[in-house]
Amino acid sequence: MVRILPMAASSSLHLSSLLHYSSPSDPIQRPPHPLSPPSRHRRIKTSKSTRMEGYNITACTGNMAQASTAVTEENALEWVKKDNRRMLHVVYRVGDLDKTIKFYTECLGMKLLRKRDIPEERYTNAFLGYGPEDSHFVVELTYNYGVDKYDIGAGFGHFGVAVEDVYKTVDLIKAKGGTVTREPGPVKGGKTVIAFIEDPDGYKFELLERGPTPEPLCQVMLRVGDLDRSIEFYEKAFGMELLRKRDNPDYKYTIAMMGYGPEDKNAVLELTYNYDVKEYDKGNAYAQIAIGTDDVYKTAEAIKLHGGKITREPGPLPGISTKIAACVDPDGWKTVFVDNIDFVKELE
Repeated sequence: MVRILPMAASSSLHLSSLLHYSSPSDPIQRPPHPLSPPSRHRRIKTSKSTRMEGYNITACTGNMAQASTAVTEENALEWVKKDNRRMLHVVYRVGDLDKTIKFYTECLGMKLLRKRDIPEERYTNAFLGYGPEDSHFVVELTYNYGVDKYDIGAGFGHFGVAVEDVYKTVDLIKAKGGTVTREPGPVKGGKTVIAFIEDPDGYKFELLERGPTPEPLCQVMLRVGDLDRSIEFYEKAFGMELLRKRDNPDYKYTIAMMGYGPEDKNAVLELTYNYDVKEYDKGNAYAQIAIGTDDVYKTAEAIKLHGGKITREPGPLPGISTKIAACVDPDGWKTVFVDNIDFVKELE
């Protein structure tokens, strides 16, 4: 739902200036991937006038709708916990949209929910997932005309997909020419069968063997520099719950699962801390997660109170009525909050 511009952006102040671009020539310090082998293993659609950056723009000037009752530091956490929030979609760039759609539908079993081409802006969007956008977490792919390669960076980790048979899924992926980076087998120290694959752009997917689940697209893994700080931020500012935390001293990393409900029924955010690594290059491929909220104004105030940086003050997007607010977490990962009722209207 949010348009992402190609790397060749103008030098003037533009929505694309908010996106993290790094020079292709910049060296990338890549710490070990803790999940790579052998370590371990309401109705909400975007109108055609909503550009991909629509949910990723910086603090704007001009008229804004009047904010609802301000939250205080004392009641912010209580309100955040009561807010009706859900992870809506994750946005990232790809170099060959048709190739990626083919891989996701044939190998991962996703459905192409909708596709939108905006030739005057030179980009195309595709929304894919395992069910309707009003009830499922989906991926939003962006293809910018003429840009066939992006730097994924060292900070983004992987997406997680729950499947009923990891071995059969991997066999299918191999038959379709996909790349398997970790063969199927039990996770180190556990019983869950997993495998790791890469899509045509090099994004990693962890396949997790589970029974039937309402949310097969189940994880987004990001690396952070201070896990306790991130957990506190996502709990207090985003209203997420710490579902579990696990330290692996043998491989020098700790993970925390954060979300709005149990892992077997909801998409979750997997935060990974690699010992002694405080910062990561984020590249220019991964963009952000969008989350639904009942009140973008209160959401923005709560984020400010708990140390987040607002990059787009709450209010309606130019040209349409959808209200959004955008922010970055302490590590600079972007999130956009979208008004639930407005999102429903867009999908209609």
